[in-house]
Amino acid sequence: MHPALIDTHCHLTNQKFIDDVDAVIAAAQEVGVIHLMTIGTGIADAKACRALAKRYPNVISCAAGLDPFSCHEAGDRFDTALADLDDLLATGAYRALGEIGLEYFHHLAPHEVQQQQFEAQLDLAVRHDLPVVIHSRDAHPDVLTILRRNQKNRGIIHSFTGTVADAHAFLELGWYLSFNGMVTFKANDELREAAAIVPNDRLLIETDAPYLAPIPHRGRRCEPAFIQQTMRVIAEHRGQRVEDIAAWTTRNARLLLSLP
Repeated sequence: MHPALIDTHCHLTNQKFIDDVDAVIAAAQEVGVIHLMTIGTGIADAKACRALAKRYPNVISCAAGLDPFSCHEAGDRFDTALADLDDLLATGAYRALGEIGLEYFHHLAPHEVQQQQFEAQLDLAVRHDLPVVIHSRDAHPDVLTILRRNQKNRGIIHSFTGTVADAHAFLELGWYLSFNGMVTFKANDELREAAAIVPNDRLLIETDAPYLAPIPHRGRRCEPAFIQQTMRVIAEHRGQRVEDIAAWTTRNARLLLSLP
């Protein structure tokens, strides 16, 4: 018997799942994943996520946002894309706005432009009273600066990859931290240390499927069913039972994202 789990961040509309998404969802359910949050990156993808969630009521929820890659692709049409996102969110079909944020590893729009587009969407989240799913890659200082001046927002630092100090900084602002397969990678001792200090009521787990498969699946397409490996590593380094990690993360996801 597997403990009940929620995968708070996966991309079930990704092309890597186009041939077998139903089997992938079934496999996740077989190992105790009772709910999945599929994340829309861009307008077209957000619409696909909404359609998938309608096919799986009470099993799949969705989020919509203009991630840094979608923003870069929109270029001069960002304002139009933002208006389209506003319209989508007004339908009430989405549990969160995201993922949005800053991407400094890849060379996309200038940092100042990314920051403006990020803040514009944070404003949208406040207007729609939605939690935010944040992408922060090599950008924690600037993300923290922006969140400190946008304290009406709430939500998740998705795929957290930072130090204990970074974790404390986000936690002090009231954000939840979500960990995925990267916490299992052998070189990521610092990330495991960060996972160990997060309060029970601010901890979330995810897969980011099809990306970042945990050990022993590293190098393969990641699937929501693989969340069990991530949970076990987190439990071990926190000195807790897997059942307790499952219970807390499920409670936190339901509370923050208003899940069924």
